Parts: sequence; C-alpha cells; structure tokens
Amino acid sequence: MDGATNDIAVSVKNVAKDFLLPHEKNNSIKSSIVNVFKRKDRRIEVQHALKDISFDIKKGEFFGIVGRNGSGKSTLLKILSEIYQPTKGSVRTYGKVVPFIELGVGFNPELTGRENVYLNGAMLGFSKKQIDVMYNDIVEFAELEEFMDQKLKNYSSGMQVRLAFSVATQAKAEVLIIDEVLAVGDAAFQRKCYEYFKSLRETNITTIFVTHDMSAVEDFCTRAIMIRDGNIVASGTPKDVANEYTRANFVAKNEQKDETGYELGLNDRVPYFKVKPSGKKTIMPGEDMVFDIEYEIKDDTPVNVKISIRDTIRGVDILQNGAKALHKAGRNRLSYTFPTAELNNMELIVSAVLDEEGTNKRIAHTNDNNSGRVIIDAGDTANLGIINRGHELHGYWNGWHDI
Repeated sequence: MDGATNDIAVSVKNVAKDFLLPHEKNNSIKSSIVNVFKRKDRRIEVQHALKDISFDIKKGEFFGIVGRNGSGKSTLLKILSEIYQPTKGSVRTYGKVVPFIELGVGFNPELTGRENVYLNGAMLGFSKKQIDVMYNDIVEFAELEEFMDQKLKNYSSGMQVRLAFSVATQAKAEVLIIDEVLAVGDAAFQRKCYEYFKSLRETNITTIFVTHDMSAVEDFCTRAIMIRDGNIVASGTPKDVANEYTRANFVAKNEQKDETGYELGLNDRVPYFKVKPSGKKTIMPGEDMVFDIEYEIKDDTPVNVKISIRDTIRGVDILQNGAKALHKAGRNRLSYTFPTAELNNMELIVSAVLDEEGTNKRIAHTNDNNSGRVIIDAGDTANLGIINRGHELHGYWNGWHDI
C-alpha cells in the first residue's frame, strides 16, 4: 500500500493468520458431491499459523526474521508480499514492495534464457527498452553468457536460480523481501549475493531478510525478531536474537541427551558457545585464518575445547586439535591461528566441542549455525585445494581472554 508516513516503511499490527484443514479426502467426483451435503459434519482443524504479530520497520532498516521450520516465517512473508491476506490485523507498506520469495516464478522452461529475462523483467514491470539497457548487467551478474540462447529446461537448478536472482536485483523497490536466497549457487556466487546485500545497506533500501544463517543475521541486519509457534518470542539486536535462535535450536524437545543428562548443543550449563572468524572471512592462500572460540559455562568444571576444520566443498577433514580450558565459570574466549599455505579454493568450517576433562564427556558442541566459516579464494585459475598432506597441517592457540 503506497502512502506517506514519517520514518516507517512497514507497519504490522496484531496480525493473525488461520488456515482451515479439512480431514475428509475427496478422491473421486462422487466423494466430492457427497461431502458437499455433509458439510455440517465435516471435521475441520484450525491451524493458527500466526498469532497477534506486531512490529514496525523503519525506512532503510535491514530487518531480520528468524525461526525454525514451521514457526510461521513463510506465512508472514506472504502476508507482507500481499500473497495472503491476514485473518486479523493489518499490514501497511509505504513504497514499492518487491519480494524475492519464489525466484524464477513465471520462467518458461521451453524458452531460452534470453527470452526468460525479458519475460521475467516484464512481470517486474520493466519495458522492453529498459530490459535492453540492463540485459548485459543481468547476464554478467549471473555468469551465464555462454548459455543465454539455450532453453531453460537444459539449465541446472542452480543456473536457473542465478538467472532469476540476477533479474530480481534490477527491480527498483523501496522495500525488498528476501527469503533464503543466500543458499543459491556456489560459494563464488554466494559472495556476489553478500556484496549485493551490502549495497542495499549502503543505499538505505528497506530490506526484510528471512534466513537460518545466524552469521548472515549478525553481518547484515540492524535489528531482528524470532518467531516460534506463530508468536514473536525475541526481538532486539541481531546478536541477541541470533543467540536465542541458536539456543532454541539445540534445546528442542526431540533433542537427544548425552551421558551427563544435558542437552547436546547449548543448554543450561553452557548457554553460549560459538566459533567466529576474528580476521577476514575471505582470505588468499598463505594468509593466516584467525578465529575465536567463545563459551560460557555456569560451573567451574575443568573442560577441554576441541576444534575441527573441514572443507565443506570436498567433505574432507583438514585438522583436529584441542586445548585445556580455564577452570573458571563465566564467559571466556580462546583464539586460534591456522596458517593456510598449503590450501586454496576451499570453504572451511570450524566447529568445536566442550568435553569434561578426565571423563571426556561431551557437554556442548557447535553446528552450522554457530560455527565459523572462512573462504580461501585463489581465483578461478588456481588448482584445487592441496589436502594430501593434511596430517602435517597445524595451528596454534593464542591464549584465553575474559569476555
């Protein structure tokens, strides 16, 4: 809805969304007709996807929305995009809204990539002359110059999404709604996505960003909320919301417990545990990869911190190492430096575990949401990562610091 207001770009007031789920199945024309006359007796379950959601987004904010699958995030996005209407409440948006929710909707597999650019551009409101001007930029961003005259049905799924994302980046909008598009393409194309998101912040375009990547929330968002069971359960700084999401992810009801009786992952005993790069996230071969392991423990049990470094592209373990932590309750940080002279063109993930000293009982661990990622980029012409001497690779601990 267009209009003028002070500094608010999106205003959501007391929004609820219910879905009616009938339990009868109509497997034939006969059963469909019979069920019409049995409507009063039909068993219908009401699913409350959203329950009294309220928040405002200021103009120029990069606003994060997080939550586990089934929490109501996608329903909220579709309401913001005017795909769904709320059962109760209201949503007001000020300026043109462009949703990056279903990338490639409207693409025709029987048409070429070139023809689909013009088709999709027209759906975004561009004239043919406007698409003519932006066509080369679209193709260059998607890195599909050699494939534009092939039919889309011959593209891989990754190529299709790259093309759709590239077209969508040309949309002129006051409010962008982005749903998990960081997952598209390979590592190199994902870096392009990151650069595009940085440009959104620099140009003060209001952005609503839904993701399961808590590192991206902390990197890009200025504010965030967390949704669970259709309610907002956390709101505030990206770091606080990311920490709450990570904790909730590990203490879910179906999470298994280890021998200590504590939940695996984050728990009451270890409410905070994270690995994050303290240096650059993209480095050249030979540069040191530096990262911090931060944890909080509620008691003074002696623990060991153990780390592992894995190349996610090839699924190969690069290093496993460990160190004794301080016998001290509270929050602490341990730094580690890992030289990369023998590695190139890799995406490395650094994960960690906390074990009780002496018993080796695991009391906490990280996963993809709170592990550190670093890309070693030697360029397109470099050889693949040299990993055949992995047993000789080593790094060094830099000491402990109180937080």
